[in-house]
Amino acid sequence: MIRLLIVDDDAMVRAGLSMILGGADDIVIVAEAGDGSEVPPLVAEHRPDVVLMDIRMPGVDGLTATEALRGTSAPPEVVVLTTFHADAQVLRALRAGAAGFLLKDIAPGDLVEAIRKVAAGEPILSPAVTRQLITHVSDGAAGDRTSRARKLLGRLSEREREVALAVGQGRSNAEIARELYMSVPTVKAHVSRILSKLDLNNRVQVALLVYDAGT
Repeated sequence: MIRLLIVDDDAMVRAGLSMILGGADDIVIVAEAGDGSEVPPLVAEHRPDVVLMDIRMPGVDGLTATEALRGTSAPPEVVVLTTFHADAQVLRALRAGAAGFLLKDIAPGDLVEAIRKVAAGEPILSPAVTRQLITHVSDGAAGDRTSRARKLLGRLSEREREVALAVGQGRSNAEIARELYMSVPTVKAHVSRILSKLDLNNRVQVALLVYDAGT
C-alpha cells in the first residue's frame, strides 16, 4: 500500500482529493493537513511514502514545508500541487527535491497514476515542462548555477555522465539501457551512483542539473 499525506489549506480540495485517491485499492490516506507547519509532525507520526503538497498556503507554504522535509533523513517523496504551469515557487520546490508537480485540474485517473509512479521512484515531470519552468522563471543566479552544475557533472565517470544526460532528456531506464547498450539493472546502478556522488534526491534534480549545465 502507498501511504499518502494530503496537504492543502482548502478543506473542500482535501475532501475531493481524499475521495479520488482513497478510492484506489493500493493507496491509503494516512493523514491530512491544512498548513505546512503540520507536515513535519504528521510525517514523523505516520511515515507516508508520498506527500501531495499544495504550494500556496496562508501559513507555512508548501515550498517551505518541502525544503524542511528534504532536509530530514529518509524523507517521503513530495509532489507539489499547483494551479500554475510556470512558477518560481514550483521551480524552487523541484530544486529542493520535490519529485514533480501536478496541476489542480488534473484528471482523477491521471492523479492516481501519478501518485503510483512517484511511489515507485519514477519521474512524473516531463523534460518539456522542466524546460518551460527554467525558461520562464529567472532568479538572477543562472550563471552561478551553470558553473556549479558543470563542476558537479565533472565528478561523474564518462558512462555516468552519459546516463545523467539521458535522464535529463527524459529517458526511462529501459530507453537508456537500449540506447547505451547496457542492462536495466546496470542503468539503475548508475543512477543510484549519480544521486550519491552528486548528493541529489531524485531524477528530477539530475535533469535540472543537466539543464543548468547547458548540456
